[in-house]
Amino acid sequence: MSQSSTGSFVDSYTPALLAQVSQLISGEFHVIVQASGFEISDWRVLSTLSDGKAISIGQLAQISVTKQPTVTRLLDRMEAQGYVKRIPHQTDRRVTLVRITPRGQKLVSALMEQAKIHEDQVLAPLGQEKAEELKATLRRLIDLHRPSA
Repeated sequence: MSQSSTGSFVDSYTPALLAQVSQLISGEFHVIVQASGFEISDWRVLSTLSDGKAISIGQLAQISVTKQPTVTRLLDRMEAQGYVKRIPHQTDRRVTLVRITPRGQKLVSALMEQAKIHEDQVLAPLGQEKAEELKATLRRLIDLHRPSA
């Protein structure tokens, strides 16, 4: 395995680079999330559900990068607040789906607008073509490494 001539192993190791950029960029936005009165975990769950599609709790945990027991506890609270709704799976009784409610959508919509502004600021130095290429590459890596359902 070769190291770049400019730095240490982690300076050219993809998982380390991805973790660092995620931490840095997310950290910038988490300041905005918390200033808006949200918990980071609530933001992750509601933004993951924001497209209105029902997904399994396992999928929600994976996409929101939150441990499943934590997601279950968050959903208990969010359901009591009217932000999400649990739905039984039509064919598999072992699976519970969850969907955002209109109330949850309203709660998270302004923060999503701020997230998009932040993303635009982060990606602007790359230019639109490179930014889209980066997103496509990241989506491809996710698809290649996501466990089968």
